[in-house]
Amino acid sequence: MPADPHLPSTDRQLTDRRTVLRTGLATGAAAALTGTTGQAHAAASDQVLTLTGQLPTGAPDFVYLPFDVPRGVREIAVSYSYDRPAVPPGTPGNSCDIGIFDERGTALGGEGFRGWSGGFRTEFSLSRETATPGYLPGPINPGTWHVVLGPYQVAPAGLAYTVQVTLRFGPPGPAFVPAYPPERARGRGRAWYRGDCHLHTVHSDGRRLPAEVAAGARAAGLDFIVSTDHNTSSSHGSWGPLAGPDLLIVPGEEITTRNGHWLALGLAPGQFVDWRYRARDDQFPRFARQVHRSGGLVVAAHPYCPYVACQWKFGYQDTDAVEVWNGPWTYDDESTVDTWDANLATALREGRNWLPALGNSDAHSAPQPIGTPHNVVLADDLNRTAILTALRAGHTWLAESAAVQLEFTATGHGRRATIGERLTVPADAPVDVRLTVTGVPNGTVRLITDEGQLHQEPLPTTGTATVTWRTTASLATYVRAEVRHPKPDGTPGKGNSMGPDLPWGPMAALTNPIVLHAS
Repeated sequence: MPADPHLPSTDRQLTDRRTVLRTGLATGAAAALTGTTGQAHAAASDQVLTLTGQLPTGAPDFVYLPFDVPRGVREIAVSYSYDRPAVPPGTPGNSCDIGIFDERGTALGGEGFRGWSGGFRTEFSLSRETATPGYLPGPINPGTWHVVLGPYQVAPAGLAYTVQVTLRFGPPGPAFVPAYPPERARGRGRAWYRGDCHLHTVHSDGRRLPAEVAAGARAAGLDFIVSTDHNTSSSHGSWGPLAGPDLLIVPGEEITTRNGHWLALGLAPGQFVDWRYRARDDQFPRFARQVHRSGGLVVAAHPYCPYVACQWKFGYQDTDAVEVWNGPWTYDDESTVDTWDANLATALREGRNWLPALGNSDAHSAPQPIGTPHNVVLADDLNRTAILTALRAGHTWLAESAAVQLEFTATGHGRRATIGERLTVPADAPVDVRLTVTGVPNGTVRLITDEGQLHQEPLPTTGTATVTWRTTASLATYVRAEVRHPKPDGTPGKGNSMGPDLPWGPMAALTNPIVLHAS
């Protein structure tokens, strides 16, 4: 069993991507604090405040601890701890996240946000000039600030906490100057570009520096990446020197609520999206609109991830895409693809827009590989607008790595369409579907329509082949392709299976559909 993903990083090992999905929180609610608030002076230039209390089981998702900042403070430093009493087997133990809001207040979606580190750090600091990753440098203005606790899990015995706030006085120092990445890189015009849209750094719960992520993206053969640290925009201002003609870097955020995680792709530089709500609060549409106003995309992330608070509960009416493949292929990805495919068939039957599929690594730390999987996007050029437009339209296929190559088309009645496009033909006109794949030795090709899998064919040991199949628009509303690795025992599988042991192995590539429309 993997370690509990909600424990602070000092208590767990980051061995796979699912051990780090734990920073998300939910509805903002002020709470009456039980405990004491003390104050002492450590030195003439420092003021130390000690905030203590006891939270019961069922405490609000967010507990706000106010403290006053006088004039002349140049830096705020915060550290915290909480007890971890023994719990009965199967009962969650204590887990508590932390962040801070400034004198502008704690209103949902307001301007007071100054940083969040979840349970990844036990201390942080911020000043006008610099801040701990996850936190925003800026003015330390006088007024009432708030440390925010997120009691993610509370043991039956309750959660006793101690927060120490140190106010350091002195000249404020120079203003921080962010270095945002440019919105375009050197592209090849209309072409297929490879990119990973879900990556973490030390600015949330990753262990890679932004420079290491950029280097890993280049090593993986990627043309673009999206920065998606949990619940903060603090990394946006560090990417500028790391982008280049060969690598487009797009600002984003992973919003981790108590009812699921979602990706905001293509945010304005420095833009922050709040996460302090649950599905029942009916706030998700508001923040989806905020992302859309900035030209970004809303993507439901790993909807079937098995950990607490990760399962998607918001519905898909306000989303632009679904992350159906997250990190190394597992059974929750299998479930997500099945649900996405069912929704795809329903949307096309009802004449609604369908949601494209995305695949991302969600890589946090070594040895989690960047770019496994990633998206291969047919875009007009390598710039923010073109990439987001292509992702929104579903002109994408998902690849395990850059070693996998794929071309997928449908041709009929003198017309041709590729991934994410619509082919309009007479209902009974022959449509020839053609898939060329490279890089999956002994794999299996599956061609799937709204009636399920209608063609399956093995790949040779070279991993390179062209598969063709004929249908009509009267028989198939869409057709999409999957390329699977052999099963762990080396066999490719021989048809349908009703049991949990699927007749094919892990995913190597998956396409968005080609829609067939009967004229």
